[in-house]
Amino acid sequence: MKKLLTFILGITLSVWSVTAQTADEIIDKNIKALGGLDKIKSIESVIMEGKVNANGMEIPMKFMTLKNKAFKMVIEVMGMKGWMSVNKDSGWVFMPFGGGQTKPEAMTADQVKESVDQMDLEGELVNYKEKGHTVEYLGMDDVEGTECHKLKVVTKAANTHYYLIDPTSFHIVRKVSKQKADGKEYDVQVDFSNYKETESGFIFPYTIASQNGPVEMTKILVNSTIDPSMFEAEK
Repeated sequence: MKKLLTFILGITLSVWSVTAQTADEIIDKNIKALGGLDKIKSIESVIMEGKVNANGMEIPMKFMTLKNKAFKMVIEVMGMKGWMSVNKDSGWVFMPFGGGQTKPEAMTADQVKESVDQMDLEGELVNYKEKGHTVEYLGMDDVEGTECHKLKVVTKAANTHYYLIDPTSFHIVRKVSKQKADGKEYDVQVDFSNYKETESGFIFPYTIASQNGPVEMTKILVNSTIDPSMFEAEK
């Protein structure tokens, strides 16, 4: 019995070692595909401007992020502006479209927690151990006919994400996040494609697609100055 337990333990540790090694190898290749660790770590702020087509309308969107400090999204529909702004402790949202909100409302604790990961401009895979995240390799999974590497990430904030990474380019092509609303858990899927270099030499996906349709980025600025007051709740 003792020999059997030793054998089983040995097999378990071997499998875990291979899984961890495989995950780290995939992450290293993903980092290299984005320009390398030093390039990624040099990002302090990002401004992304884009547009999405909905019901025949072209809707402009803007995303602003200060590394590990704050995130803001602004959207304009038929002359009305909606926005969501969040820092590490609190957040506010104002979406007046279709007879919605009439004034800004505080985000729930769960919504703030789920938004914290968006402030990590390095991405959750970079230095994940130092950040307190865990990563597990789940093998291959199909994305639009391509078998991609699948990683499960549980962040320090207890958020769960699944990353699908292309086996050739090693770019992230899909992210599935577990989120909660009204006491229920559901999946939020986002697809990434059209990776290109910005004018300053950083690599980003210029097409980001969700269930609401694809957002086509028209401009991405890295390390431009952003006034911190931009993240304050608008009155």
